[in-house]
Parts: sequence; C-alpha cells; structure tokens
Amino acid sequence: MSLKSIMRELKEMKDGIGNISKRGGESKLWRSRTRSHVAPDEAPPESEFTEQSPWANLPPELLLDIIQRVEESETAWPARAVVVFCAAVCRSWREITKEIVRTPEQCGRLTFPISLKQPGPRESPIQCYIRRDRATSTYLLFYGLVPSDGENDKLLLAARKVRRATCTDFVVSLVADDFSRASNTYVGKLRSNFLGTKFTIYDSQPPCDSIIPSTTRSNHRFHSKQVSPRLPACNYSIGTITYELNVLRTRGPRRMHCILHSIPVSAIQEGGTAPTPSAFPQSFDEQLSPLPSSKGKEPVMDTSSPNIPATPVFSLGSGEPLALKNKAPRWHEQLQCWCLNFTGRVTVASVKNFQLVAAVEPSHNVSPEEQEKVILQFGKIGKDIFTMDYRYPLSAFQALAICLSSFDTKPACE
Repeated sequence: MSLKSIMRELKEMKDGIGNISKRGGESKLWRSRTRSHVAPDEAPPESEFTEQSPWANLPPELLLDIIQRVEESETAWPARAVVVFCAAVCRSWREITKEIVRTPEQCGRLTFPISLKQPGPRESPIQCYIRRDRATSTYLLFYGLVPSDGENDKLLLAARKVRRATCTDFVVSLVADDFSRASNTYVGKLRSNFLGTKFTIYDSQPPCDSIIPSTTRSNHRFHSKQVSPRLPACNYSIGTITYELNVLRTRGPRRMHCILHSIPVSAIQEGGTAPTPSAFPQSFDEQLSPLPSSKGKEPVMDTSSPNIPATPVFSLGSGEPLALKNKAPRWHEQLQCWCLNFTGRVTVASVKNFQLVAAVEPSHNVSPEEQEKVILQFGKIGKDIFTMDYRYPLSAFQALAICLSSFDTKPACE
C-alpha cells in the first residue's frame, strides 16, 4: 500500500471518528479544534469503530515506520494535518506519534497544541501573522508568512480584548469562538494596569515542574471539588511587560522591557535550556498538588477577578529570569523617522513595530552573537495585519502575549 493511500484512509477514519464524537457531549469542542487543525491534548474516546478497525492492531514496528514516513513527508500545514490524524486514530497511535514528533526547538515545526507553549527553534524563527478584527476586539494568530488567498491558514491562537473598569484583559484561547476560562481551550491571558504601561502574562498551567502553587486564601477562588476536573481554575504569573513613560515625547519610539519569570537567563547561555512542557495538565487537582522537589518561591495564582490583589512572589531556583529589551532603532535623516532592519517582514511604519533582544550583563556570560539575535519581531504589513516572528527561548503563547501588549492604548508612552 502506498503512502498516499495510507494518508487517504487516515483522513477517512478521522472523519468517521469526528462524526461519532458529534453525538457526544463534547461535539462543540471537537468541531472547534478540527476547524483550526488542533488535536485535543486528551486522547478522544475510543469508539467501537476505532477498536474494530484493523489500523488499531498493526504491529508496532510497522506502525512506527508508517508514522515516521508520514511525519517526514508532511512538513508544512495544511498537509501536516495528517500527522494529527495519526494521533487521533487510537491510544497506541497517539503514543507513538508523540514519541516521533519533536519539539519546535528541535524541528522548527508546530504540530500539537502543546507546541504553542514550547520554545521555538534556535536558528531560524517561526514566522506567523496576526489578524485584528476591530469590530469584535479579537486577534487571530495564524501560521504562515502572510495571509493566503484562500484563507486556509492554520489558526494557532486567538485572543479577545476585554475592557474593565481598572484594567484591560486579553484572553487567549486555542479556538476563535470560545474565550471562557471554564473551557479546556483556555490558554492564558494578558492583563494591563490602568494606564496601560505595565502588563502581566498569566499562564493556565504552572510554568515549570519546580513550582509549588500558592495555597493562600486570597489566591483561591474555587475549591477543587467545585470545578470540573479538566477546567483550568487558576492563572500563573510568568512574566511582566513594562513601557517607559514618555510624557514629553522627547526620547523617540516606545521603549519596553520584558521580564520572563518562567525562563532563566541561563537558557541563552552556551549549553543552556529553557523549560519545555510536554503536556497540558490533566486536572485541576494536578495543578494544585505540591511537588516535593520545589525549592523556589510561590508563583502568583490570579483568579481572574480584577478586585482581588495579587503580588508577584515568583522566583526561579536556577538563577535570574530572562530580560528582554527593545533593539535600539536608528534615525534616518532622509525619511525623518526611526528605522529598524526587519528583513522585509515589516512594510508599514507604525508605533507598534518592535524588535526584542536579550538584556544581559557581562556577568551573565552571554556571547555577543546571542546578544544581537532578535528573539521576537513584530510589525505592521497592512490594515489590521501584523507579522510576528519568534525564536528560542520564547514560545508562541509568550510571544503573542508580548505582541498583544502593543495593541493597547498608551498615550503616556508615545
């Protein structure tokens, strides 16, 4: 049997599993994730159709060879959806697929939802674009250089802007039609202060395994028994973004400073590594269970209520957190504006355009090449269309959160 026929049958089987799942209580979630080419991180219920299929009983050696060929042949979306189809056949297929598919840092490709919280590649950046919808206050992150004509680009993440009395929230989800924290498509959020000069990034899961979640009364909104086991009931502070005040407008474009508490500065040193989650937490109880190996301080667990105060007390046991800063632009005399080399990825001048590099001290022992490397690049290419290119040690979610801060109004910083 040829590889094309195998992939064709996998697609037919995937459609069959999707039709069966529509009769269940999770039909909305399944259809939403299918449209955006994202596989559910939990294995779907193994139906009678799947159990009786001959695909579920293939010898492990043959199954491994098939999935390896599929993974190597389909490297770009939407064709890479067949790799997701392999993981949706049954439990054994999913386990082997997860063993074969490498992280974005290793292969430079995005496959499963957890890839969006894993560091990007070290060499060439992952190139994406953001589409803004002013009418619905939503921001959609797509995988690709620029929007395609058929609008069949892969949706990675979606965010919705929610204005509150004292702050602004950007809620991030895996799908574009469900931004509820009571959904397992919830990824995290970005929250600003009243002036829009300081932002806090919250993740729906602990940023690394060495963290003990806070158990103080002020940081708990629900008892674990009051919430469905799969609902993310807490937010963990993983970073802050600060914009310098520029009331007199005498210091050029915006200046921003990012502190990523979940990434140590040692990650960009020679031989360093960044935290890489392997899966989403399976239950709320798992998020709240203390880990005996922890020696760091407690992270902030935000309850999504603007009236509940939260003071960051996060620290990394492995050293200082990674700091990012604006790459300094140069003044162009002929154009009479500030300029940066975006390598053709940004075509429209905007106050939102920026490039971020590591802000390190000589004592950090970071090579000059690494200090000059652009970790995150964001800029405008058309009306409500922006490019976003990120690389190691940032993840897609962290990069999007930083870019979303640029969309908020900052009259005192421009």
